[in-house]
Amino acid sequence: MDHIRGSATVATATTPHGLTDLRGQEGPPLTLSYPAGTVLVVSGLPGSGKSTLLRRLSASTTAPAVDPRTAHEACEAVMPAWLPYAVYRPWARAKHFRWLRAEVRGGRPFLVHDCGSRAWMRRWLAREAARQGHELHLILLDVTASEALAGQEARGRWAPRRVFDRHRRGLDRLLGGLSGGSLPEAASVVLLDRVSRERVAAVEFAMNTTAMNTTAMNTSG
Repeated sequence: MDHIRGSATVATATTPHGLTDLRGQEGPPLTLSYPAGTVLVVSGLPGSGKSTLLRRLSASTTAPAVDPRTAHEACEAVMPAWLPYAVYRPWARAKHFRWLRAEVRGGRPFLVHDCGSRAWMRRWLAREAARQGHELHLILLDVTASEALAGQEARGRWAPRRVFDRHRRGLDRLLGGLSGGSLPEAASVVLLDRVSRERVAAVEFAMNTTAMNTTAMNTSG
């Protein structure tokens, strides 16, 4: 397990392996480097800063980002304003999962906005990525419940309390497993908090050598 918490210096570019704990570490901006075709999941409580971090990372790469709120808003746009979201939530979720499946089977790297509390989701993504010869990697935002609730207030959008509590229990189980020395289905986990999340400025993905070789062959032909 690669555990670098408390090290004196963190390079501006690093390739995560196993558990990389950056909580409490200040330092220069950091670029995270991943293999070709990586499925990179950004997880944390509602209000932890996932969306802000995902936007920053998306701006640094051509890899697409899959966010369930995009499916939510797409469905909302064609529904009557008076219709509660709970009525068409199954449609929005199905739309989101179809999008996820299409991306992971496409073989290119992409980012995923996810609460991180659902182990079955990680298992499914890891299994689908492995079928393509790729890996699942995780960035986990570890903030307190009060910090996450303050984040919700700042953005002006709140998760229902029962949903928030369910996510918190799931993330507590995940963090408990990590502290006990076990990793989820991800090839690597980067742990961030309020301090270190501001350091992660970009992500980069290795080139797909198979695609490069195919392009070279087509060009030479």
